[in-house]
Amino acid sequence: MSTLAALAGWTIATLCCAYALAALTARARRYRPSDPAPPCVGVSVLKPLFGAEERLEENLAALCTQDHPQFEILCGVRDPGDAAVPIVARVRERFPQVAISLVVDSRVYGTNLKVSNLINIEQRARYQTVVLADSDIAVESDYLRRVTAPLADPGVGIVTCLYRGRAVPSFWSRVGALFIDTWFAPSVRVASALGSDAFAFGATIALRRQTLRDGGGFEAVRNRLADDYWLGAIARRRGLATVLSEVEVITEVPETRVSQLWLREVRWLRTIRALNPVGFAFLFITFTLPMAGLAIAFSTSTATVTLAAIAILARLALQVHRVGWRRLWLAPVRDALLLLEWIAACGGDRVTWRDSTLGVDQRAPTVHDLPTPPAEASSAYRKQP
Repeated sequence: MSTLAALAGWTIATLCCAYALAALTARARRYRPSDPAPPCVGVSVLKPLFGAEERLEENLAALCTQDHPQFEILCGVRDPGDAAVPIVARVRERFPQVAISLVVDSRVYGTNLKVSNLINIEQRARYQTVVLADSDIAVESDYLRRVTAPLADPGVGIVTCLYRGRAVPSFWSRVGALFIDTWFAPSVRVASALGSDAFAFGATIALRRQTLRDGGGFEAVRNRLADDYWLGAIARRRGLATVLSEVEVITEVPETRVSQLWLREVRWLRTIRALNPVGFAFLFITFTLPMAGLAIAFSTSTATVTLAAIAILARLALQVHRVGWRRLWLAPVRDALLLLEWIAACGGDRVTWRDSTLGVDQRAPTVHDLPTPPAEASSAYRKQP
C-alpha cells in the first residue's frame, strides 16, 4: 500500500508541476494579420442585454468611442420593461453621432434565451460583418478595428478574445475574478500553445454573416448552453479557422455571494464536462495548491516534495504575474473552491443561467436543430436616425 501511495503522490505532483509551469510560461498563438492595415468594412455589433448589469452604461459608452469608420450597435432585450432599456436611452443621448439601435422583441426560438435575443437582433443588422459582444465586457477604442482585422483572411471563420476579470468591491467577486485570471485564461493559453483552436468565447466573437448563415445561423444553437463554443465548432467543421485576437477585453464579475459564484462556476465546469469529458476528468491537475498538498500527503519522498514545491511556487508566481501581490493570499481559497466545484460538476446535467435552468447537451448541432419560425409576437424596433 505504501508503494501505491508513493506512486500516486509522485504522479499527482508530476502532473501538477508540469501544468503549473506550462500555465506560467505558455503563450497563446495570437493571430497577426500580414497586412498591417486591413480594410475596415462596416460592422454590426450585437449586444444581447438582460437587466441593469454592473457598469453597463460605462461599457456601452466605451463601445461608442471606437476608432472604426463604420459601425452600428444593436442592443436587444426581450421585455420593454427591462432595466437595460433606460440605460441604452441614456447612452444614445450621450452619443447622438453613433448608430445605436434598440430591439425589443419577445419571440423565443429555443431554450437558450440569449440566442433567441441574438436571432431577433441579427435580423436588423445592416452590415455583413458582425461582432457578438457580451453585455458585461469593457473595451478600448481600437477594439472593433483589431478584432475584425483577421476576417480579411478568407480562411478565418471566427475571431475570439481572451479576457480579464474585473471585480466589484466584494470578497467573493475578487475570488471570481481569479477564476478567470489565474485558471481559465492560463488554461486557454496552454491549450492554444499546444495547437488547439477548439474554443470561442462569448466575450467577443467576430464573424461574417455568410459564415453564420452557412452554419445554420443562430438557430442552429438555439437549444445549446455553450452557444459560443458551438458557433466556433460549426465554422471549423466547414474548414474555417478559429483564431485568438491580440485584443484582451475586461469582463465584470458581479457575484458578491458564494452561492452566486458557485452556480456560475459549476455551470462553466459542467459545460466543460459535456463538451470534453476526457479533458474534464484531468482538470484536477490544474487545481495546483490542494493537489500539491494531496501529493505530499500520499508521499514525503524527496522527488514528490520537490515537484510539489515547484508546482506551488509556479502557481503563486502566476498569480503575482496576473494580478499582483495584494491578492496572493486568496490563491489557496481559489484553488480549493475550484476543486470542490469540480467534484460537484462531476454529476448533474442541469445548470442555472440567469432566469433559466438549462440542460447540458454535448451533441453537435445538426440540421434538425433548426426551428420552425415562431409566430409573430408583439415587438418594437427603435432605430437611431
